[in-house]
Amino acid sequence: MELLNDLAWRGIIYQQTDEEGMKELLENESVSLYCGADPTGDSLHIGHLLPFLTMRRFQNHGHRPVVLVGGATGQIGDPSGKKEERSLLTTEQVEHNVKSIQAQLKKIFSISGEKTAVMVNNLDWIGKIDMISFLRDYGKYVGVNYMLAKDTISSRLETGISFTEFTYTIIQAMDFNHLYKELNCKLQIGGSDQWGNITTGLELIRKMNDNAKAFGMTIPLVTKADGTKFGKTESGAIWLDSEKTSPYEFYQFWFNASDADVVKYLKFFTFLEKETIEGLEESVQNEPHIRAAQKALAEEMTEMIHGKEALEQAQRITSALFSGDLKVLSSSEIKQGFKDVPTYLLEEEDSTNIVDVLVDAKISSSKRQAREDVSNGAVYINGDRVTDLNFHLEGQVRLEDEFTIVRRGKKKYFMIQYS
Repeated sequence: MELLNDLAWRGIIYQQTDEEGMKELLENESVSLYCGADPTGDSLHIGHLLPFLTMRRFQNHGHRPVVLVGGATGQIGDPSGKKEERSLLTTEQVEHNVKSIQAQLKKIFSISGEKTAVMVNNLDWIGKIDMISFLRDYGKYVGVNYMLAKDTISSRLETGISFTEFTYTIIQAMDFNHLYKELNCKLQIGGSDQWGNITTGLELIRKMNDNAKAFGMTIPLVTKADGTKFGKTESGAIWLDSEKTSPYEFYQFWFNASDADVVKYLKFFTFLEKETIEGLEESVQNEPHIRAAQKALAEEMTEMIHGKEALEQAQRITSALFSGDLKVLSSSEIKQGFKDVPTYLLEEEDSTNIVDVLVDAKISSSKRQAREDVSNGAVYINGDRVTDLNFHLEGQVRLEDEFTIVRRGKKKYFMIQYS
């Protein structure tokens, strides 16, 4: 499918500066385009993904992505979508965050090969500009009234905005202008909150390059059908960093997408073809209990971000938890799968008898209930049923001598940790 038609079908295009001009450009040129992320933390989360995945779609159609991580802008702070001033990061924090985020983005793009992407850091050019040059060479092209009309700035006038954040839109415009001149970059992509920054960049390019024409496109804000925020769970954001969000948790987030959301997510985030997605949409309508669409979504996203081996591990954990057979899992996989279950710390002086542990950990309500649970076969230790009232949580049941998984009934899991 033709690129812009595919983007429209997926619902990815929110705003364009010149629809006909962009269509003509893409039909006649292999275009360089850019999207940026500021390293305000050491990991992106899935709320950052859509603009970059959209740029990957351009790459798949023969265009060249310029992937920018803002080592300069990350030290300033984008006021877009913020009600108050950001806390400034140290130079060392920003440098660390830049390297971490670059590593994550390299997994999405082909950085070498025929359709290569380019990875850049705006500190490499912004960091060389002194104050006088900034004011004389760039500041004079951007009027104060023009900036005050931007939503990102006007929305902060009552609560207050520092001169530091006030100038952010100029600095991002300088990025676009630099990439236009150095890499022939004619298109910037960003989230819907970046419209003001993108159009400032287009204005700077026009004024500094003899009325040169460049283009901007924004991506819609991703929302859930029930109105709640996308990419958030009870335990927090879904991060791309596997240390912050394990591949299993990442897989489960997508697998648990609602029927009302899953087709939209397939269109937004995966590279599955139109016919495949339409087939999965039919499955949602006609056989939702199979969850074929959710499974496809979880598989595509987990392999893309974490790789095939991590996907297989997430599938293995999912299958084992569904069947209750924990013996097929390694200790690290069990720990990953049970990260958020209720936990009880068993001290060295505490009783390790199964009945006492069930009561102390509040797994069973009383000793009588605990004895009944064990005798009736309702208690499992690391997936194995225990019916012996004299059983002790010692030896091999202490996985890595750190924890034991207790299951009561069919689905109530608990983790016993050892001091």
